[in-house]
Amino acid sequence: MTKQEKNEVIGVLKEKFAQYNNFYITNTESLSVEQISNLRRFCFDKNVEMKVAKNTLIRKALESLDAEKYAGVYDSLHNVTALMFSENPKEPALIISSFRKKGNVEKPELKAAFINGDVFVGDTTLNALTQIKTKNELIGDVIGLLQSPAKRVLAGLLHHHEKQSAAAE
Repeated sequence: MTKQEKNEVIGVLKEKFAQYNNFYITNTESLSVEQISNLRRFCFDKNVEMKVAKNTLIRKALESLDAEKYAGVYDSLHNVTALMFSENPKEPALIISSFRKKGNVEKPELKAAFINGDVFVGDTTLNALTQIKTKNELIGDVIGLLQSPAKRVLAGLLHHHEKQSAAAE
């Protein structure tokens, strides 16, 4: 790979890291070409961008953006690395989990996840990441909580009104 090609890869990676608040660093070593293609299709269907790159280039891209912000993921940059970029913080975790179940395989393995500034390290965090709530889910929960008391008040008023109507007859 020439210096210019390396710089082009770093440039593309920088754009992706700047564009997305969430990315997963996975180990795809020992997956066949067919399995990688299937994983890419899984990702594409769920609006997750997958990029395979050399660890040194990934690190250079991250350091050039904000060396301190991404410091927690550097130790995860070893072996074969596939990056998953997503607007939805838990979608890559769901993809990894379902891909492993469906194919009865142990890869891709989660090395680290960077989610809205927080770093999650190790495959043991995968299950927890499938449970995190998206911004829209949290908003929905808040709206549901706000609506709940109003519904109870309305139900109480309607019930009270029905009692009065029945008593008046």
